Amino acid sequence: MRTSYTSTIVAILVVIALVGGLAYAGFRTYKRLTATPPPPPACEVSAAGQTYDLDTDQAAIASAIAGVAARRHLPRQALTIAYATALQESDLENLDYGDRDSVGVFQQRPSQGWGTIAQIENPLYATTRFFEALVEVPKYTRLPIAVAAQDVQHSADGSAYGQYDYVAAQFAVAFTTRGGVWCWYTPTATQHAEVTATEQGMRATFGPLTGTTGRSAKMSFNVRGDEAWTVAGWLVTHAQEYEISYVRYAGYEWTAGNGSMGWQPQTGQHSPGPASNSIVAG
Repeated sequence: MRTSYTSTIVAILVVIALVGGLAYAGFRTYKRLTATPPPPPACEVSAAGQTYDLDTDQAAIASAIAGVAARRHLPRQALTIAYATALQESDLENLDYGDRDSVGVFQQRPSQGWGTIAQIENPLYATTRFFEALVEVPKYTRLPIAVAAQDVQHSADGSAYGQYDYVAAQFAVAFTTRGGVWCWYTPTATQHAEVTATEQGMRATFGPLTGTTGRSAKMSFNVRGDEAWTVAGWLVTHAQEYEISYVRYAGYEWTAGNGSMGWQPQTGQHSPGPASNSIVAG
């Protein structure tokens, strides 16, 4: 009797263990199937307590416009006018279509001497041409934004640029000051920052950068203080393209996986941060 009783207990325990194991495996499968997926890549722009949503392409174009303005040492008002124009013309998108033969971010027309279609569809070229025309407008920084934009664009309805006065001014602040733009995406466990491609992209946007160095997947850029946050913003908005996982500057850090939290004070081994003119990314 005792042997039969013991065998029964053992059998019951085995069944319980099997059921428990199956339940745990089922629970893990359920968690995998129902786990919240990572948010899709996106960006936010913030200034004066207001936040604006952009997709990564829009943010990359906006940072490129700010980069060209920095390269040409233009005042913030020039950047504001460019943003108002780009928002009205394309919503900061590099369009391959438009009214008649208009294309690109600023909807410039090859037939009007802005360049070839291929050139105009390069945001850096299009922005450079826009600023070249803008600085030829007498006293453009004192004109209403819509008037200055219209003097460059010669649009059918120049007053439309005025609806973006406020947002454009906010963008001009956000892309040139501390922590005004951030993005997020989910980096892979094995990715490494593409140092050479990043440096080439930065030079194309900002021109020569003093003291640019790269070691393995880590980069350090020495830049002028007045354009440092513009460079940092460019790195963040192009992070997914160049597989950049973090950017650090002036005691602050952005990380791709936690990018929706924006720029955070550096802590631990990274505190108090790099030198004031050094931006580190990798």
